[in-house]
Amino acid sequence: MYIKPFFEKNNSMAKRFLIYGMLGIYMETLWTGIRSGIALKLMGHSSLIMIAVYGCVVLMEPAFRQLKDTAVLFRGVVYSLLIFSAEYFSGLLLMYFNICPWNYSHAFYNMNNVVRLDYMPLWIFAGLIYERLYFGLTVNNNK
Repeated sequence: MYIKPFFEKNNSMAKRFLIYGMLGIYMETLWTGIRSGIALKLMGHSSLIMIAVYGCVVLMEPAFRQLKDTAVLFRGVVYSLLIFSAEYFSGLLLMYFNICPWNYSHAFYNMNNVVRLDYMPLWIFAGLIYERLYFGLTVNNNK
């Protein structure tokens, strides 16, 4: 009996939301762990609420499709601007309810303590990773 590999199965938006959310948690934990290496702790951390924040990458999927034939750097910059917007508005909303798991008040290039402009290269890279994942998840669903 042949069992289809995961990437060949039909992946609904809800499944992709969860996959994006979990990847975001993984990348954030990896990033914070690397940054804590300066203090020789190598301890990463995140918050479960971030699954919902990173899961909202599903809202970027139309951009992935529209920009697929453009230059990589252009796509990355557009993705980073979309991510900045999502981070900004979700951060403000979470701050309103006093549950925002991040605070960039210590960073020089911050906007309202919820966005760090110096993280743009990271968001370019993350956006391109999410784009590749999207096409990997949906490649066989469009045939």
